[in-house]
Amino acid sequence: MSAGTGSTVLEGPRVLLRPPRPDDTKQTFAWYNDPEIVAPYDRFSVDSFEEFERSIRDAPDDPTSLAPRFVVCLREGDTPIGFVGHYVPHPVLETIDVWYVIGAPSARQKGYATESVGLLVAHLFDTSPLPRVGATCDVENQPSVRLLERLGFRREGVLRSALFHHARWHDIAVYGIIRSEWAASRPPT
Repeated sequence: MSAGTGSTVLEGPRVLLRPPRPDDTKQTFAWYNDPEIVAPYDRFSVDSFEEFERSIRDAPDDPTSLAPRFVVCLREGDTPIGFVGHYVPHPVLETIDVWYVIGAPSARQKGYATESVGLLVAHLFDTSPLPRVGATCDVENQPSVRLLERLGFRREGVLRSALFHHARWHDIAVYGIIRSEWAASRPPT
């Protein structure tokens, strides 16, 4: 199962996704380790800068890596506003999950995450034989739920008490979209 990024750049109307560059590392590290950005709906732990650099460097060869695969930039000015990634969530199932963070507070609630995740999902379907792309999110994370549903992902179930953070167990919604659904929801080119 391959969905590498290499030197791939994905371009949308307002954003572009490009592989992380060394000059992005400090900003993406700050977002990745900011509890205000990560912690509301996910487990939070601080990585060292060295571990983070290594994880980004090793990600192209590790399908299970949770390191950012693309930096999300505004097309105008190439300004980084967040990052997205994908990973193989299970060693037996033939699926890949996506994840996303818009780190710049000024870029939130403007549709950039939806556009970015749409570009990533299209790329994954275009470059691999995968029949399904999935995502998970805390059931309380309504912005993430709305993003996935706008893109045509279907809620497939809930993993009850699956993630411990903020001193309690949280339910996690499982979303997925299959290739034929994705193709049917895209305008013809």
